Amino acid sequence: MQKSEDNTAKPENKSSGTVNGNRRRIHFAAWTFIVFGIVLNMMLGMAADKLELPLYFDTIGTMLAAALGGYLPGIAVGFITNLITDFTDSAAIYYCLNNVMVAVIAAFYADLIREKEKKKMAAYVAAFILSLSFVTGVIGGIQAWLIEGFNPDYRTSVFIKLLYDNTGLSKLVSHMTGTILIEIIDKAISVLLTLLIIRFIPEKIERMVKFTGWKQNPDLGYEVKDMKSIHGKKHSIRVKVILVLTAVAISMAAVTSVISLYLFRQYTLDQHIILARGVSELVRDNIDAEKVDEYIEKGEAVEGYKETEKLLYDIRNSSPDVELIYVYKIMEDGCHVVFDLDTEEFEGGEPGELVEFDESFSENIPLLLEGREIEPIVTDDTYGWLLTVYTPVYNKAGKCVCYAAADVAMKDIVNYEVMFIVKLLSIFSGFFILVLAIGLWLAKYNLVYPINTIANSADEFAYNSEEAMEENVERIKELAVCTGDEVENLYEAIVKTIQDSVNYFTESKRKTEMIAHMQSGLIMLLAEIVENRDESTGDHIRKTADYTRVIMEGLKKKGYYTDILTDDYIEDVVRSAPLHDIGKIQIPDAILNKPGKLTDEEFAIMKTHTTAGEKFISQAIDDLSDADYLKEAIYLTGYHHEKWNGKGYPRGLKGEEIPLSARIMAVADVFDALVSRRCYKEPFTFEKAIGIIREEAGQHFDPKIVEVFLEAEEEVRQIAERYAYMNNKKSPDK
Repeated sequence: MQKSEDNTAKPENKSSGTVNGNRRRIHFAAWTFIVFGIVLNMMLGMAADKLELPLYFDTIGTMLAAALGGYLPGIAVGFITNLITDFTDSAAIYYCLNNVMVAVIAAFYADLIREKEKKKMAAYVAAFILSLSFVTGVIGGIQAWLIEGFNPDYRTSVFIKLLYDNTGLSKLVSHMTGTILIEIIDKAISVLLTLLIIRFIPEKIERMVKFTGWKQNPDLGYEVKDMKSIHGKKHSIRVKVILVLTAVAISMAAVTSVISLYLFRQYTLDQHIILARGVSELVRDNIDAEKVDEYIEKGEAVEGYKETEKLLYDIRNSSPDVELIYVYKIMEDGCHVVFDLDTEEFEGGEPGELVEFDESFSENIPLLLEGREIEPIVTDDTYGWLLTVYTPVYNKAGKCVCYAAADVAMKDIVNYEVMFIVKLLSIFSGFFILVLAIGLWLAKYNLVYPINTIANSADEFAYNSEEAMEENVERIKELAVCTGDEVENLYEAIVKTIQDSVNYFTESKRKTEMIAHMQSGLIMLLAEIVENRDESTGDHIRKTADYTRVIMEGLKKKGYYTDILTDDYIEDVVRSAPLHDIGKIQIPDAILNKPGKLTDEEFAIMKTHTTAGEKFISQAIDDLSDADYLKEAIYLTGYHHEKWNGKGYPRGLKGEEIPLSARIMAVADVFDALVSRRCYKEPFTFEKAIGIIREEAGQHFDPKIVEVFLEAEEEVRQIAERYAYMNNKKSPDK
C-alpha cells in the first residue's frame, strides 16, 4: 500500500483496467443499439401505414431495447421514437406514453422470464402480452377518444366498427373494447417477433448492449440482490430518489401545465379574434356601403345583392371555424338585417328584418349607435358559445352605415385545449418516466450498488484469523469503487480504516500472544522453582499437564461435561495445571523432602499448600491483566486433594461439588505420584498404578474421569515413558 504525502492511504486497485472500463460502460454498442431500436420502430410503423394494415408494429424496437438493454434504453427508444415520428405524423406525440409503458413492461417481464424456469416461459409470455395489451389499449383508447372521439373509419379501428355495428354497444364501450382487441393482436405479433429476434442474437452481442454503468468491480461474486439492499435499512436511496424526482416533476409539471394552458388558451383566443376580425373585414370590403339602405328596403331585388350574398357564403365556407356571417344596421329600435347567411341549424334573417339586441351587447349599444368600433365579445346564448367581432362599414362620406359581423365557434377552443392537455400529459408522462429511469439508473450505479457492496463487504468481514482478515481487506480493495465523488471518498476512508484496524489488531494480537507466552513462561518457571524444592517430583508439573489434556479430550469425545469442556476451558486448565502445587512454596524443606512418613502435625502443615496456593493465585489475578485463565488455577490448587466420597481436604467436598478441573487433576496427580520415585517411596509399576486408579473410581475419583483415563491407557503410557526417557530413567513398568 502506498501513501500520499498527507499520509492518506489509497486503496490498491488490482483491476484498474477493468474498473476504468466499467466506469465508461455506456458502451458505443449500447448507444448504437438504442439508435437501431428507434430506426426499427419507425421503419416497421411506416411499413404498417404503407400497407394499410390494421396494426402498428411500432414498438418492436422498444421491446428489444428494454429486454436486452434494460429499462433506461427501452424508455429512451420509446420516447424518442414518438418525438421524431411527430414531424411526419402529428398524432404520434399523443401516444408517447404508450411506447414508454411498453418499455417499462417489457423490461419487467424480461427480468422475470430470465429468473424463472423455462417450462413456465409460455405462461410468462402470455402474461406479458396481456399486460402490454391492456395497459396500452386503455391508455391509447382514452387518448384517441379525447382527441378524435368515435372514429370507426381509421384503418386500425376495424374491431371498433364491427362491435358498434353488430353488438349494440355504446360508442365508448365499442371504442375501448375494439382498441384493446387490436392491441392484443398487435402486441402478440410484436412480442413473438421480438423473442424470435432475441433468439438469434449472439450472447456476446447481448452482453455488449446491456446498458450498465458500474462504478466498482462487479465480478466479486456478490449477487445483484445483495447490492440492492442491506439488512436493517429503513429508507432506501432508490425510494428517496423516486420520491424526490416524482415530487419535483409533479410540482414543475403542475406549474408548467397551468402556465402553458393559460398561454395556449390566450394564444388560441387571439388566433380566433384575428380570424374573426379578418373575416369581418373581408365582408366589409365586399359590401357596397352606398346601397345598404336599399338592401334593407328591397333585398334581393337590388342589383348585385345575390352576387354579394354568394360571395359572403364563399368567405364563410373558407374557414371551418367560422359559424356565422351577417351584416346589421344598428338603430335605436334594434338591428336591421342587411345580410344574414343561413346555417344547417339556423335560418338567417331576411333583409330589413328587425333583430333585438342581445343582452350581452347592452354595454356596447351606445358605441354601436355612434358607429364606433367595439372590442370582440364572447357570448353563450341562442346561437351557442361564440366569439363575435363587429367591423364598421363606412360610406363615401365617412359615415358608419352598418356593421359586418363574424362569429367564430368557441367550442373549438375547448377541443384544442383537450388535445393540448392530452399532448402535454403524454409528453410529460413519457419524459417523466425517462427522467425517472435516468435518475434511478444513476442512483443505482453511483449510489446504491457501490454503497451496498461496501456495506456487504464490511458486514462479511471476518476477524477469526490473520489470513482471513488479509483476504477480506484485499476483497474490499478489489471493489475499486470509482464514482469520483463523496461515495468514493467514503470508500477510500473505509478501506484505510479497515486496513489500519487490521494492522492494529494484528499488532495487538502479536503483543497479546507475546505477553501470554511470557506469562506462561513465568508460570512454568515459578512452578519449576517450587518443584525443584521437592527433590522427588521430577517433571511432575509437565506430566500432569499432559495427563489433564488426555483426560479432557477423552471426556469431550465421550460426550461427558460438554457444557463445560469448551476449547478455551481445556486450554485454561492445561496452562494452569503446572500451578496446582504452587502452595508448596511455603512448606518447609524439612517436611517437603522428608524421606519417611510425616507426622500428624507435619501432614497438617503439608495440607495447607492447597489453601496457600488459592491465596497466591487470587493475588496474581488481582495484580495481572488478562489473566482470566488463572481462575481455573484457583480450583486446581485449592481442590485437587478433595475426594469423590467427601473424605479429602481442605474442605471435604464430594461428588460434583468439586470443580471439574480439580477432579481431573486429582487423577493426573495421584497417577504420576504412583509411577514416580519419591523420597519416601519407590515407583509403582504402570500396571499397578492403573489398577489403583481403577479401584478408587467412585471413592477417590470421579468414575467418568477414571473411565476415559483407562480408555486412554496407551496414550498415558507413552507420556510416562517419554518423560522417563528424557530423564534417562527406565520406564515405570520395567
